[in-house]
Amino acid sequence: MNETTAAQAGHPPIAREHRELLDQVLDKWSLLVLDRLCESPRRFNELRRVIPTVSQKSLTAALRRLERNGMVDRVVIATRPVAVEYRISALGKTLQDLVDALLGWATVTMPEVERAREAFDAEHGE
Repeated sequence: MNETTAAQAGHPPIAREHRELLDQVLDKWSLLVLDRLCESPRRFNELRRVIPTVSQKSLTAALRRLERNGMVDRVVIATRPVAVEYRISALGKTLQDLVDALLGWATVTMPEVERAREAFDAEHGE
């Protein structure tokens, strides 16, 4: 659906800002980070342990994107040595029901998607 058609149908147009925000908070690593932080606050190395496939560089980038967009709070804990903990923010919590709905949709439709992929690959020799 193009932007004009969406606006005519009563939907807000999908602007550049919307695409940018969704790209930054719903990418592969951000989804996993948000999911883990919804369970409980975590330190960086704890996040690496619970998401073993993420590299240090990718996790750092995801946390910075999420913090920049207000989805995650970075809390410095005054201990020796100083510790940093990441927590889901109030704004980040507003995503939980939306992400759960998308994951539910993906779970329900996955068999149909797999059939469509198989048919496409068979037709196009992939």
